[in-house]
Amino acid sequence: MNRILISISLAAWSLASAAQSFPAKPIKVIIPFVPGGSSDIVGRAIASKFQEFLGQPAVVENRPGANGAIAAEFVAKSDPDGYTMLVGSIGVFSINAALYKDLRYHPVRDFAPVSLAVTTPNVLITKPTLGAASLKDLLGEMKRNPGKLAYCTSGTGSSDHLTAELLKQASGTDAVHVPYKGGAACQTDIMGNQVDFSFQNLGAVTSYIKAGRMKALAVTAKTRHPQLPDVPSVLEAGVPELVVTSWQAAAVPAKTPREIVARLNDATVKALRSPEIRERMTQIGFDVVASTPEEFGRFMQEEVSRWTRVVQKGGIKAD
Repeated sequence: MNRILISISLAAWSLASAAQSFPAKPIKVIIPFVPGGSSDIVGRAIASKFQEFLGQPAVVENRPGANGAIAAEFVAKSDPDGYTMLVGSIGVFSINAALYKDLRYHPVRDFAPVSLAVTTPNVLITKPTLGAASLKDLLGEMKRNPGKLAYCTSGTGSSDHLTAELLKQASGTDAVHVPYKGGAACQTDIMGNQVDFSFQNLGAVTSYIKAGRMKALAVTAKTRHPQLPDVPSVLEAGVPELVVTSWQAAAVPAKTPREIVARLNDATVKALRSPEIRERMTQIGFDVVASTPEEFGRFMQEEVSRWTRVVQKGGIKAD
C-alpha cells in the first residue's frame, strides 16, 4: 500500500513539476487536413504566435485522412503533456462522432478543450437561373415538387450536407443529394446551372455572390453578416432551426493538466485576438471567438448531440 501511495505521489509531483516548467520544448500543432484549408489556415495562424506568447515555437504537421479521424486519433493517444495540440473542424470535433460507428476516438471523452477559435455561417446559394428569390420561395418549390431539386455538398457528412439535411427535416421537404469531393466542384456546378442549391461557407462564396455568379438566399445565422449585408438571416426568413456555424477549434489529449491547458488557452486567445490575425480571419469570412476551455467544452457537447440527432433522423451513412 505504501508503495502505491508513494507511486501516486511521485506521479502527481511529476505532473505538477511539468506544468510549472511548461513549455520546455517546441509544441506540435497537428492539422487533420491538407495544407490550404480552413483548419490549416487557423492552425498556422495560432502556431505563428506561440514563440511570442509561450516562449517556444510551434511545429505544424498536416496529417490528412478519414475526414480528420487519423489526426484526431493520433492526438488523442499522444502523451497528455501539452506538447501535441489538434486544431480541427466541426467535423473532427462533433460530426465524426455522429457519423462513424467505428470511430477510434470520441471528441468529448478523449480531448481536453483548449478554445473554440473561429466560426463562420454557411450561405444558402442557388444557381443563377433558379426562380426562387428567397428561402421561403425555395421551400415552396421543394414542397410543390418533392425530390425534384438537387443540392450539392462537399461530401457526405460535411457541415454543408448536414445543414441541408437539417433544412429538409425542419421544413418537411425533400431534395436530391449530390455529394462532391470538396466544395470547389460543387460551387462550380452551381455557377454553371448544373445543380440547384447548396450551403457553403461564407468565405468560400462571397466573391462569387457579389459578382452575380450565384444567388444568395440566406445566411445560417441569427443576424445578417457584415460581408453580405443584403442577404437575410435564416432567423429573418422564419427558420430558426437552421442557425448553423461551421467552426475551427483547438484541443489537447484528455488528462492534460489544467495548468497546461490554461497556458495553451492564453496563448491561443492572444494569437487570435492579435490585430493582424483577427484582420486576416475577418477577410476570409471567419468570426473570431477565442473562447475559454469551459465554453468550448460545453459547445462541443451541444454540437455532438445536435448532429447526432440529425444524422440518426436522416439515416445518414458515411461513404
